[in-house]
Parts: sequence; structure tokens; C-alpha cells
Amino acid sequence: MPTPAMDYEHLVRLRRDHPGWRLLTANSAPLIAAFLHQAFILPNVRTMTEQDLTAEFDDYLYRLRERYGAELYPRSGRDYLNDWAGDEHGWLRRYYPPDADELHYDLTPASEQALQWLAGLEERTFVGAESRLKVVFDLLREIAHGSETDAQTRIEALERRRAAIDAEIAAVREGRMVFMDDTQVRERFLQAVDTANALLGDFRQVEQNFRNLDRRVRERVAGWEGSRAEVLDEVFGQRDSIGDSDQGRSFRAFWDFLMSPSHQEELSRLLEGALELAPIAGLAPNPRLRRIHHDWMAAGEVTQRTVARLSEQLRRYLDDQAWLENRRIMEILRDLERHAIAVRNAPPTVALTSIDAPAPQVELPMDRPLFTPPLSAHLDSTQPLEGDAEVDASALFEQVYIDRERLRSRVRRALQTRRSVTLAELLEAAPLEQGLAELVAWLSLATAEDLGVIDDDRQHEVCWNDDRGRLRRATVPVVIFTAGGAP
Repeated sequence: MPTPAMDYEHLVRLRRDHPGWRLLTANSAPLIAAFLHQAFILPNVRTMTEQDLTAEFDDYLYRLRERYGAELYPRSGRDYLNDWAGDEHGWLRRYYPPDADELHYDLTPASEQALQWLAGLEERTFVGAESRLKVVFDLLREIAHGSETDAQTRIEALERRRAAIDAEIAAVREGRMVFMDDTQVRERFLQAVDTANALLGDFRQVEQNFRNLDRRVRERVAGWEGSRAEVLDEVFGQRDSIGDSDQGRSFRAFWDFLMSPSHQEELSRLLEGALELAPIAGLAPNPRLRRIHHDWMAAGEVTQRTVARLSEQLRRYLDDQAWLENRRIMEILRDLERHAIAVRNAPPTVALTSIDAPAPQVELPMDRPLFTPPLSAHLDSTQPLEGDAEVDASALFEQVYIDRERLRSRVRRALQTRRSVTLAELLEAAPLEQGLAELVAWLSLATAEDLGVIDDDRQHEVCWNDDRGRLRRATVPVVIFTAGGAP
């Protein structure tokens, strides 16, 4: 985190523009801080309706006037709330929730920061130096261990931790247990309480960051002059950047950790055990600490709903922008129709514009066929003579015809119940009947007609009987017919 600038000009701007500083320097700062702390911080209320907050503020003012005089803060509670929620001050956020017609109020992150700073001004009985130092050491050790790339170094560190744990276990078994004294217990409990309360304030800041992002996106959409695709890329790019930022990833990890049932049960058990200790009970802690994790869940749920609501509102906003663009297009088309109807009976005498053709005509050089010479038929007018040569015609009757369609049908039937089938499985069900010619036909179906694939790395043996009854064997690659290649 960069160190904030502390020069004079920056502090002057901060005093003028920051709502938290304006709250601390306001004339009625005690009234503002006391009431906002009582209404929002103390009961951990995220939002209040205008009627409930006004009624509570009027009661608060009535009690003050009874104690300090009727002229103290003479205005009504509603007037003060409206003033505090204005742009001039910005101490409260005033808005209408979805599906509600009544105003609601919530603290702004700047107001909560100011209230936390005022609460830190109280004089503490002691400052927990030891616990803070241990936290620093633990965090630095965790960073060093988590970023170490050398495996051997990590193993050595884990072995040292295991040796320390084993030594502590051995000491406990021998009855030598080390306990925290009362000061150490109180110190660590107060630090845990401060961290727990600070988490509640962080939720408001995260929620405000998402609202600021939504406002910036709306401003960019309203003034965008490019295409709709470009503005959508800009919108979703910014939403991804806030989700992938350090804050977004940390909030998501926190929420996933908190929503674990085992972690909730463990936290409840630890809180109950800590609050029952005598040193902590003597501090008279706030009873709400017993359910602080439920307050975290409620605050986190409000933040999650806010993000979802902003996304839905942004989608509707973009839909409205698209509707307005389409409406503008329809207005232009209707304007053209009105002009066309107006000049229908009195068309212009001169051409206003012209085009060469209603559509481009594309002619590619390779589309033109090459020159092909005409065929010249050669006629032989000689009289054919009857031949008297003796030719053995038995070879014509010994030709083997392979019905390839029958083989394709066998493949289709086999692939109806499976995605692939091998030639060996087909021949096992129906062996070769026409010998080597039929085997060649099977291989041709797989290669020439792309009905299957041939695995040259594997082989299998095919057997058949020739026309003389002799056993023949052939070793061929494994042929696989697949459903994707079946006709």
C-alpha cells in the first residue's frame, strides 16, 4: 500500500472534500457522531427506513433537550437527516431499495472511518504490544513460507515446526503446561475484538466501491459514441478487474471461509470459551460478540445482494440504451417513409443519385474454363470379319464377385449398438466365404471408402478355406470400423 501524501496542498484538499474530516470539524460533531454510533454501529444495523430513523432521532433529541435545554438543536430530526445525507456533507447515504417506495438510510464509509477514529481516541488501560508483535512475526513467517520456491527449505521449516510441536506435546504429557497470564489473555481478546469490529466497517467500503464502479460505468455508457460491442467490452472488463483485484479476491476468500459450516461451528465454540474466561469476563465485553460471525454474515449478504442488484440494474440500463437506439432507427425509417409518400405523386424530374448495379458482380479468373479441343470421331468403314480363333472362355465363369453392399450392411448392423467394431469381431461372427478377395474388399471399405481406420501397430491373423478345402492364413493390421465413418 503506497504511503498517503501528507503535504500541505493534499491535506487542504482532503479537509475540503473528505466527508469524514468535515464530520470531525462540524459544529454539531458530538451530536452526529453520538447518534450515528448509537443507531448504526452499536447494534450493527446496515440500513434503516426514514420513518424508523427519524423516530429514533427525535427521541434522542428529546432526551438531550430535557437534559441541556429546549434550545439545543432546535430543528426537527428529519431536517438534520436530510442535511447530513446531502452532497454538501455526505455522512449518510439516502436511497430507495428495489421494490420499495420508502427512503432508506445507511452510513457512508467515510462516516464509519471517522467514528472508528473517535473510538480510538479513548484512553486505553494498556497497549497490547506483545500480541501485535507476535502477529507481525506470524504474518512475516507465513509470507516467507508461502513464497519460498526451494522445496528443501520448505521441508526444513516444516520439520522445525513439527519438532516444536512434538516438544510441546511431550511437555504436556509430563505435566509441564504453560498458560497465558490474565494480561496476555485480555490483550489478545481486545485485539481480536478490534479486528472483528473493523471487518464490519470494511463491508461498507467494499459495497461503496462497487457502487462507485457502477456509477462510472453508467457515465461511460451515457457518453459513449462507439459501437455497442465496444461499450460492453469496456463494462465487463471493468467488472472483471474489480472482481480479480486484491480486494475482490480477498472478499471472495473471506466469504467462502465464513460460509463453511465447520468454520462457523468452530468460531462459535471459540467465542463461547473465550467469553467464559474470568479475565475476559472482567472486561464486561459487549454481548453481541457472541454472535459477531452472524453479523459478518449479515453484512456480507448485504454486500452480495448489492453487487447482484447493481449488475441487474446495469443490464436493464444497457437494455434501455439499446431500446433507445432501436427507437431512433425506427424514427429515421418512418421519416424516410413520410418523405417517400410526400413525393409519390410528384417525383423529382432529375436523378438524385444513382448506382451502377444493385449488387456487386464478382468474377474470378479461375472460374473461367480452360480451352478444350473438340473431339474428332474416327470412323472405320471396313466390313468386320467373323473370327474363327478358339479361346478358352472358362476364365470368364471363374470370376469372383464380392457384394460390397452386403459387407457395408454388416458394418451398419454392428455399429447400431456400439461406437466401433473391429474386423476380427465381424469375421468371428461371419467368417470369410470368398477367401482373399473378400478380405481385400474388407480392407478397401476401411481405406478407400473411409469407413474405418487401420492400426499398423497391431496385427491379427485371418483364416479361411480355399476352394480346394485347404486352410489359408493371412496376417493383416487391425482394422477398426467407427460410427463416424459409417455410411
